[in-house]
Amino acid sequence: MPQTPLVLDSAQRTSSSGIQQPGLGYRRPTIRFSLYPKSSRRLSQRSASPCFSYISAYNELAKMGDPDLLEMVEEEGLRSKEKEYAFQSAENLDTRETSFLISRELQTLPEKRFNLFLRRRLMFQRSEQSKDSIFFRDGIRQIDFVLSYVEDTKKDSEIKAERRQEFHLNLRKTGLELEIEDKMNSEDGKTFFVKIHAPWEVLVTYAEVLGIKMPIKWSDNQEPKYPPLSYMLGPVKLPATVKYPHRDYITAQFSRYRQDLFLIEDQATFFPSSTRNRIVYYILSRCPFGVEEGKKKIGIERLLNSSTYLSAYPLHDGQYWKPSRTPTHINERYILRQNWARFSYFYKEQPLDLIRNYFGEKIGIYFVFLGYYTEMLLVAALVGLACFIYGLLSMENNQTSTEICDPNIGGRMIMCPLCDELCDYWRLNTTCLHSKFSHLFDNESTVFFAIFMGIWVTLFLELWKQRQARLEYEWDLVDFEEEHQQLQLRPEFEAMCKQRKINPVTKELEPHMPLCHRIPWYFVSGTTVVFGMALLLSSMVSIIVYRLSFFATFATFMESEATLQNMKSFFTPQMATSLSGSCLNCIVIVILNFFYERISAWITKMEIPRTYQEYESSLTLKMFLFQFVNYYSACFYVAFFKGKLMGYPGKYTYMFNVWRSEECDPAGCLVELTTQLTIIMIGKQVFGNIHEACQPLIFNWWRRRKTRTHSEKLYSRWEQDNDLQVFGQLGLFYEYLETVIQFGFVTLFVASFPLAPLFALMNNIIEIRVDAWKLTTQYRRPVAAKAHSIGVWQDILYGMAILSVATNAFIVAFTSDIIPRLVYFYAYSMNSTEPLSGYVNNSLSVFLIADFPNHTAPKEKKDFTTCRYRDYRYPPDHENKYAHNMQFWHVLAAKLIFIIVIEHVVFLLKFLLAWMIPDVPKDVLEKIKREKLMTVKIIHEFELNKLKENLDIEYNNIIKHDTVEDIRSPRDRIPI
Repeated sequence: MPQTPLVLDSAQRTSSSGIQQPGLGYRRPTIRFSLYPKSSRRLSQRSASPCFSYISAYNELAKMGDPDLLEMVEEEGLRSKEKEYAFQSAENLDTRETSFLISRELQTLPEKRFNLFLRRRLMFQRSEQSKDSIFFRDGIRQIDFVLSYVEDTKKDSEIKAERRQEFHLNLRKTGLELEIEDKMNSEDGKTFFVKIHAPWEVLVTYAEVLGIKMPIKWSDNQEPKYPPLSYMLGPVKLPATVKYPHRDYITAQFSRYRQDLFLIEDQATFFPSSTRNRIVYYILSRCPFGVEEGKKKIGIERLLNSSTYLSAYPLHDGQYWKPSRTPTHINERYILRQNWARFSYFYKEQPLDLIRNYFGEKIGIYFVFLGYYTEMLLVAALVGLACFIYGLLSMENNQTSTEICDPNIGGRMIMCPLCDELCDYWRLNTTCLHSKFSHLFDNESTVFFAIFMGIWVTLFLELWKQRQARLEYEWDLVDFEEEHQQLQLRPEFEAMCKQRKINPVTKELEPHMPLCHRIPWYFVSGTTVVFGMALLLSSMVSIIVYRLSFFATFATFMESEATLQNMKSFFTPQMATSLSGSCLNCIVIVILNFFYERISAWITKMEIPRTYQEYESSLTLKMFLFQFVNYYSACFYVAFFKGKLMGYPGKYTYMFNVWRSEECDPAGCLVELTTQLTIIMIGKQVFGNIHEACQPLIFNWWRRRKTRTHSEKLYSRWEQDNDLQVFGQLGLFYEYLETVIQFGFVTLFVASFPLAPLFALMNNIIEIRVDAWKLTTQYRRPVAAKAHSIGVWQDILYGMAILSVATNAFIVAFTSDIIPRLVYFYAYSMNSTEPLSGYVNNSLSVFLIADFPNHTAPKEKKDFTTCRYRDYRYPPDHENKYAHNMQFWHVLAAKLIFIIVIEHVVFLLKFLLAWMIPDVPKDVLEKIKREKLMTVKIIHEFELNKLKENLDIEYNNIIKHDTVEDIRSPRDRIPI
C-alpha cells in the first residue's frame, strides 16, 4: 500500500497587528497534520463507522504532536476510506477523551497499543501540553472571552438558565462562536465555562463600528536620534525588540469594504488580543437576554449583578513564568513578566508599547503617567537631598542651637511649665538635640526649596501635557471618542427608572429619571458627606486631646522616675507626644480610610448615576474629599494652628475649657510638622505596598487551595484565570487616588520636609513593579479600554499645585523660624560680627511667677521669680505688661509681606512657564498633519485604483459584448 503523504501547513509569526515583528525573531511554522492529500480536503458527511475511533486516535495523537506517529502510520497504514474518517474526526472532536479509544470488540494488537499509549498520553503529556491552551478544542480558534457560571438549586435557577440560554443564542446570532466546557471537566466539579471566539467577519464588522484604527502603510518617520551621551543610559534601556515591538505605521479607521487597503498578512493575528477582547466585550454589553415590561434587558453587567454568571474575563496569553509553546502565538504576558514585572528590573524603563498592546490604552497611560511622575521626582529628590545635606553640614555652626545647648545661656533660662499644675519648670538646654534636629529642615535652604518646588510643579504639569500629546499621536488617540462602556447606561439606573424619554442625540427611547426623584438621594448623599467629614475632623480633635493628656501624664511620669532623668536630654515629653500622636494618627487614618472607601461607594450608588462615567466622576469627588481631609487635616493643624492661638502664661486658651492648648517648641513647630508628615507619608506607603502585594497573593492561594480538589484533572488556562483576583472597573481609580494623595504630600508640605520627594521616588520605583507584578501574575486580564488622558485627576493635580504655593509660603512664614530670624538679623541685632547672637534671648518673653493663677502654677515653690515663654510681649515691669510689643508687629508684617511676594513671584513664574511651553510639541503637530495628509492620499489612491479596476472590468465586458454581436451579425444578415 502506498504511503499517505503528510501535509504540513506553515505560517510565519506575525505581530499582534498582523505585521511581522522585527527583531523578535520568527515563530516556528505551524504544523497541521493531515492523513490525506491536499486535493481531497472536501469530503461528504458519512455515517458512523467502527473505524471512526481508530482513525480519531491517530488524529488525536497527531494533534498532540506525538513523535512516534509517523512510525505508526508507516507500520500500520491507512485505507483511503479511513482517511476520510480521520479528517471528519479532526473537525468534530468530542469533549470526552475516552471517545478516542477504540472499542474492545475491534481491538487487535495495534489497537491495544494505541489505547495504552493514548491513555498514558491523556493522563500525563496532554495535561502538560494543553493546560495553557488559549484555543478551542480544535486548536485553531482563539479564545477571546470566557464566561463562568454554576447551576443553582435556588428558586430562580430556571430563570437564570433561560436567561443564559437566550443570551447564548443571541451571541451566536451576532456571529460569535461559543464552546461550553461541562462542569465535570472543571476542578471544582460544578463550574461551567463558556469560551467565546470572534471570527473574522465579526471582528471586521465591529472594528468599523468602534472606529478602531489599523495600519495601512509603514511610516517613513525617522528613528529618534539619541543624544551623544545616551550610551551612559545603556543599563536602564530595554532591548529594542521589547521597547518597540512593532514598527511605526500610518493608520486609518478600519473599514470592512476596504480590507485590501490594510496591511493584513494573517487574519488570525491582524487584530491584537486586546482589541479582540474589547470588541467581544462591546458585543456582550449590548446583547439582550430577555424582555421585562416591554423593555429589552441588555448587557453582561446585568447578568453578572444578578449572579446569572459568576465572572466574565478575557484570557491571559499563557503562563507568566514560561514562554508559550503554541507556535502561532506570542506569550506577551511572559515578555512583560521578564522585562517589566520584576523587582530586579527596578532601574529599567518600562515597555510602554507592549503594555498598551496587552492591557489597552487606559492602563497603559496610567503607567506612562506614573513613570513620568517618577522621572520628574528624581530631579526634586536630588535638590531636596542637597538641601538636607546643607542643613546637616551647617547644623553644628547654627547659632540658635549653639545658644540653646550652651549651659551658660540655655542652661540658665528657666522655661514656664508646659501644662497646668502637673508640669514643672524646665531649662531650655534640655531641648538641645531637638533644636539641632529642627535645623536640618528649618534653615536658609528651606525658602529656596519652597520656590523651587513651586516651579517644579509647574514644569511637571506642563511637560506632562506635552508627553500626553505625544502619546496621543503615538497611540492613535488624536481623534479620540469616549469609550462606549463609559457612556453605557448602568444596570442599576435602568432598574430604578420607571419612565422613558427620547434621547435627543440617538432619537431612541431611553430610561429617564426626573430631577425631582433624584433630589432626595442627592440630599442624603450630601448629608452623609458632610457628616463623614465632620467625623474625620472630630477624630483629629480626639488625637489633639490625646496629645494634651498624654503630654501631662508623661511629663509627670518622667519627673517622678529618677531613672528617666537622664533621658530628658534626647527624649523629651514633647518628642514622645509628637511621635506617639503621629503614629496613632496614622493608624486612625488607615482604619477610617477602610470605612470611607465603602461609604463613598455606597452613597455614590444611592445617587443612581446614569452612566459609568458619571459614577466614576462622582465617586472621585467624594473619595478625594474624604482622603484629603483624612490624610492632611493633622498636617494642616500642626502647620497653621498649633501654638498660634495659645495665649500666654496666666491667660492660656483652653479646649472645651479643660485642656490647655498646645504650644510649639522654642525651636518652632516645623520639626513636629516634619515628624507628622514623615510618619503618615511613609507609613501609608509601606502599608499600601504590603497590602497591594500580599492581599492578592493570599486570596489567590486560598482560592486555588479550595478549588484544586481533583489533581488528576486538567487545570486549564480559563480555570487558572478564573481563580485570580478581579481588577475591576475601579482598579485604576484607586491607583490614581494613591498617586494623587502622595503628590499632595510632596507638594503641599514639602517646605517642612525636603526629603519627601526622595521617599516618594523610592516608593514609586517599588510601586511600578508591584502594580506590574499584580497585573501580570495575580489579577485576571482586564478588558482593554481606550483613554487619551488621566481624566479628572489632571484637574485635581492643577488645583493641588496652586494650593501648594500658598501652603508652602505660609509654612515658611508662620511655621518655620526663618522670618523672625531675618527680622532680628536686619532690625534688632546689635552684634555686627555675629548678627544672630542673642536671638534666642530676644525671642523669649519674661513672665512673673507670682502672676500665675492658683490653679495653673506648679505646687512646689521655687527660688526664682520669673520664667520664659516663646512670644513677643512686654515684660512684667512694663506699663502694657504681657501685651504684644512692637517686634511682634514687625515680624507679623514681614511674614505677610513674604507670603505676598513669594506667591506673586512663584505664580508669575508658573504662568510664564505655562505660556512658554506649548501643550503640543511642534514636531508632534507636524507629524499629525503629515499623517492626516498621507492617510487621505493613500485612501484617495486606493479608491482611484479600485474605480479604475471596476471601469476596466466594465469596459472589457462591453468589448466582449460588442465582439459577440459583431460575430453574430453576419449570420443574421438577409441576403439581397
